[in-house]
Amino acid sequence: MKKNKIIFWTATIILILWEGVMPLGTVLFAPEYVNAGTKPLGYPDYFAYTLIFSKVLGVIAISVPSVPAKLKEWAYAGLTFSLIYAFISHACVDKNLSFMLLPLIVLGILAVSYIYNNKIYRHG
Repeated sequence: MKKNKIIFWTATIILILWEGVMPLGTVLFAPEYVNAGTKPLGYPDYFAYTLIFSKVLGVIAISVPSVPAKLKEWAYAGLTFSLIYAFISHACVDKNLSFMLLPLIVLGILAVSYIYNNKIYRHG
């Protein structure tokens, strides 16, 4: 059980930093870069703020133990869709391999967090 919690928290902390802290830090400390990743893909400026807000809420939901399981499921799903769409956007627009792979790597980390979250709460 301890191994499962270590794996879950390692993956989840990476997600908290990558999907929550870094985007929020950009909004607070470098707002001129908020849409640096979405503007070249053709998305409107407001989309970056919506995406950041959603990601921050998602990582809060998956990391706070007292959040109901159903809400955690929705948070994992939302983050999954976000990462899949990021991959698709980069594949269709800029075709930059590193930009395409990064969302898939983060998606893999999200999958580890999800799998081990289920292992922890299924086994107590």
